[in-house]
Amino acid sequence: MKKKIGFKLAVILLSAAFVFAGCSGDKVDTGDNGVDDGKKEELILAIGNEPDDGFDPTTGWGRYGSPLFQSTLLTRNQDFEIENDLATGYEISEDGLQWSVDIREDVVFTDGEPLTASDVVYTFETAATSGSVLDLSNLEKVEMLNDFSVVFTLKQPQSTFVHTLATTGIVPEHAHDEGYSSDPIGSGPFKFVQWDKGQQLIVEANPSYYGDVPAFKKLTFLFLGDDGAFAAARAGQVDVAAVPASFAKQEVAGMELVRLESVDNRGILFPYVSTGKKTENGDPIGNDVTSDIAIRKAINIGIDREALVDGILEGFGTPAYSVSDGLPWWNEETVITDGRLEEAKNLLKEAGWVDTDQDGIVEKNGRKAEFNLLYPAGDQIRQSLAMAAADMIKPLGIQVIAEGKSWDEIERSMYSDAVLFGWGSYDPLEMYNLYSSNTAGEGYYNTGYYGNPIVDEYMEQALHAKIEEEAISFWKKAQWDGNTGFSAKGDAPWAWLVNLNHLYLVNDKLDIGTPKIQPHGHGWPLTDNIAQWKWKEQ
Repeated sequence: MKKKIGFKLAVILLSAAFVFAGCSGDKVDTGDNGVDDGKKEELILAIGNEPDDGFDPTTGWGRYGSPLFQSTLLTRNQDFEIENDLATGYEISEDGLQWSVDIREDVVFTDGEPLTASDVVYTFETAATSGSVLDLSNLEKVEMLNDFSVVFTLKQPQSTFVHTLATTGIVPEHAHDEGYSSDPIGSGPFKFVQWDKGQQLIVEANPSYYGDVPAFKKLTFLFLGDDGAFAAARAGQVDVAAVPASFAKQEVAGMELVRLESVDNRGILFPYVSTGKKTENGDPIGNDVTSDIAIRKAINIGIDREALVDGILEGFGTPAYSVSDGLPWWNEETVITDGRLEEAKNLLKEAGWVDTDQDGIVEKNGRKAEFNLLYPAGDQIRQSLAMAAADMIKPLGIQVIAEGKSWDEIERSMYSDAVLFGWGSYDPLEMYNLYSSNTAGEGYYNTGYYGNPIVDEYMEQALHAKIEEEAISFWKKAQWDGNTGFSAKGDAPWAWLVNLNHLYLVNDKLDIGTPKIQPHGHGWPLTDNIAQWKWKEQ
């Protein structure tokens, strides 16, 4: 039977609230931050939001970090190279349609039952029909060859299938029921103990785990929000706390600020086509201002991204030039020199955008260079970025009207108005979804209806390559091949702005290793290497 919320959590919450209410921004002496001789066997973490849908990999748990409770067939190392986890090896057929995977024979779930190929087959068959964020539409079938071998058959070759194998945790066929997401059983480095919804999650090291034994026997995840997490850190009640940039410059005794680079990006998606069409729901498509490439290119070279990082993110970020900066499939040639206002003005003038009536807004064929830029109301960073970008663009003679709206309102207007979106994934399939003409108008993907047949062909070649290594050159060409591409040097259907740093206050006696570049801020990406965390040598 699960215990109710304990005295410890109540004390943490009260202490955090008290300290936060009285904090002045000065450095506070909070002792040893709860660590007894630096070798305690429990960590208390406040590193992100509570998962809305629980801990079931077949519906998406673990896509932005370690599944924690479950093992995956493959994994990515610090250099994003693919390595074995449950798998002992895999082979791909000559036609790229069959992926044969052998798995370890020494793995058991935390209830003592062995993990076999049957569980792998069950997991992927269930995920394929879950209707969740997992996209297994290209999976024809998955079959068990013997107790420790499976074969996946794809409808078409798909290089990005390796990412699916590296992020989908394996669930037990015998214990996967409607209550699984709230009480998961797995074979990962930690086992589920208790979830007090809205308050905390408690896990313990899995004694039967086949991999490196975690240094910590118990982890407690607190769901406190930004203010509460920071206050708990100041009170010395947590070992790791995720903090926003607004708190990051305040020193906290016993803790150090760890700033991690990310592809957790923010950028402006432009309607790419002219007006005249509507979606099946009757929503307008296209924009006669942003459909002009001169407008999109002028904005891309006119915006000062470093100034956005310094002014909006308080220095805790990097300029963004794509959806995947720094990842193996990123094309470094897409980096542009920005902040070039005069060059941007000349580009507009050469394209026929001139301020004929001297009102500060250029026009062409009787149309003013005006458009809306939508952002989700309540998102302070996106609001600030939208307003700052609009101010930077205004000297070009382009009037951008930044408006905060609900996502329901944005969904009705995002095909005809520019939107400040955020993306960032370890899966190059995200590029395909954002830029392929095949995904135009599909949900939040390619809402601008961008399309370029040369780019489409490169991405099809990348997607249908047998393995990721073969695909990377095509992903890079799709961004920029020297003549065309979907980057700012090419068609510029986006103006990427910034990549956010992920910021954590970490107990200064705790070694969290070297986390990878972080993905978009869903889930708990910091936990990706949590089994390797340890106390520093004294």
